[in-house]
Amino acid sequence: MRRSNGTVTRDLLLPDHDAIGEWRRLRARLAYADRPASAAALATLARTIRRTVISTISGAGLGHTGGDLSVTDILSTLYGAVLRIDPAQPDWPDRDRFILSKGHCSVALYTALTTCGFFPAEALRTFAAPMSPLNGHPSRRAVPGVETSTGPLGHGLPVGVGVAVGLLLRGSPAKTVVVLGDGELQEGSNWEAAMTAAHRRLTSLTAIVDCNGLQQGARTCETANLEPLADKWRAFGWEAVEVDGHDHLALLDAVTAPRGALRPRCVIARTVKGRGVSFMEDRVEWHHKVPDAEQARTALEELR
Repeated sequence: MRRSNGTVTRDLLLPDHDAIGEWRRLRARLAYADRPASAAALATLARTIRRTVISTISGAGLGHTGGDLSVTDILSTLYGAVLRIDPAQPDWPDRDRFILSKGHCSVALYTALTTCGFFPAEALRTFAAPMSPLNGHPSRRAVPGVETSTGPLGHGLPVGVGVAVGLLLRGSPAKTVVVLGDGELQEGSNWEAAMTAAHRRLTSLTAIVDCNGLQQGARTCETANLEPLADKWRAFGWEAVEVDGHDHLALLDAVTAPRGALRPRCVIARTVKGRGVSFMEDRVEWHHKVPDAEQARTALEELR
């Protein structure tokens, strides 16, 4: 998966047209489905992503299992029912822009992209292999569907604000969605970006906080307490709503509800790190721990 000169470029991961067809049929069904049917379809998609996350990280011997599992329901909701994108044309000018600021949770993002057909699911077997485009942190240059390279925490929202401003200046109808971890909100760059977004009345911008209460090595509140988090966003001029981050319909409602004022919106999604696997849930060690073969088998069984 590289050119003869050794450089990695994003055109080496080609669209999977069968997967694109399945994804388009899912989107068409969800457009007319009732709420129970929508919830069931998104839960099925999330379960598929979680199982693939476990298999991919276990096979590679590398990854951020806990955070991947906590953000899965957010990603399944966005890619299953919200984002205006075209996997067959990743650079469609009026596509919605999605930025995963917590870029260390790349496996969940890559898996979500394969469910849409941006590239074949078989490519996940190369995750973290030498010269693979699917690195531990997503690369804009190497992976179709990735809008900006992320990894250094605290950068995703500032980039998202710049993207939203650019789209506004172009008169584009595209929206920008940024998913952040709660731990990275301890960095001042996010709050500078939040001030700028409110000042510019970026109603096309949504920030979703994957608020699982844990970061590398400790609980978030032990490092720097963020609460009352919703009040902080409101004080910076944003709309703020708190939801269960594993409730697909609550997430869908929070992201798509009409804007009541000329403000950007923050959705604080209360999640559980390691969601869906009993021995991983709310355990700080699973921030960067890889399941062994037996743990992976147990996890996959629990995620059936």
